[in-house]
Amino acid sequence: MDRTEMRLDPLTEAWTIFSESRPIPPAFGSVLAEAKAASPFTAGHERHAAHALHTAHAPGDGWQVRVVPNRAPIVRVEGDATRRSDGFYDRMDGVGAHEVIIEDPGDTALEELPLADIEKVVTAWKVRMLDLMRDTRMRSFAIIKNVGIPAGARVAHSVSQLVAMAVIPPLLARKLAVARRFFDTKKRSIFDDILREEVRSGTRLVYENNGFTVFCPYAARAPFELAIYPKRQCPDFHGLSEQETAQLADALKSALRRLNRALDHAPYNLMLFTAPTRSSRPDHWTTIEQDFRWHIEILPRLYYRGGVELGTGCWLNTVWPETAADFLRSLALPE
Repeated sequence: MDRTEMRLDPLTEAWTIFSESRPIPPAFGSVLAEAKAASPFTAGHERHAAHALHTAHAPGDGWQVRVVPNRAPIVRVEGDATRRSDGFYDRMDGVGAHEVIIEDPGDTALEELPLADIEKVVTAWKVRMLDLMRDTRMRSFAIIKNVGIPAGARVAHSVSQLVAMAVIPPLLARKLAVARRFFDTKKRSIFDDILREEVRSGTRLVYENNGFTVFCPYAARAPFELAIYPKRQCPDFHGLSEQETAQLADALKSALRRLNRALDHAPYNLMLFTAPTRSSRPDHWTTIEQDFRWHIEILPRLYYRGGVELGTGCWLNTVWPETAADFLRSLALPE
């Protein structure tokens, strides 16, 4: 009989159904096979995004990393962040900021850059968050990286996005609530418990250095999903130290290169979750320094979400995380 199992994600309280009876071939191929149009982000095309919000220079006169406003932002700085009633409903202006981090002046992928250049990308994420925090309307910040058309990428260039919002989005709000409830009950961080269990078991560990642990989550939503947790308790990504910046660059490089080797450059979404600002309701965040920890999730996009997933809210996965992690650990990465 084909094995089947349900696993609960302790941080989001969402179920994943693992089943051997549904060996579904990937619906999406390698991102390397996608047709590539000319990129407006390549060096020499700065006129397409002339207003740079942050620049990290390369040796000589060129640049290595640029941050520019998104030309089609989903939220805008202009507007009123006050929530208003609309009959039974609530609404507000789409207040926030939407920026593009151009990770390389050429066509090199993030994970193939030298570690020093990946550090510049991580630093750009941090610098832009800190700058946007000066606007007291901004409540939450997220880094999103879409690779491949199925993952939502519109340009075949190594870029990530920073989205700031005047609200706390539902997924972050759920994680915050779960982390706070866990701490209230057990007087310790759920992130500490997850990391402790992953190290104790070892079956889902993929890579670690002195600052970060890369592992396949217990209730992985897709084959070869990865999570990157900092070992130091800190709710805010902008609290990253210089040493941790270098360690995160190393963890990102290893994680993404292993994923590429395992899945032949499959599309994926990378998502960085960090705590919201606490200026508006400081009394509400009494334990957030101890209960929440910023973290990264990398979700391969291999299939369409089907009716069972949309109708139940559960994820379907055909590869147990222990199997995925064992394979990822075994990969020998070229220098």
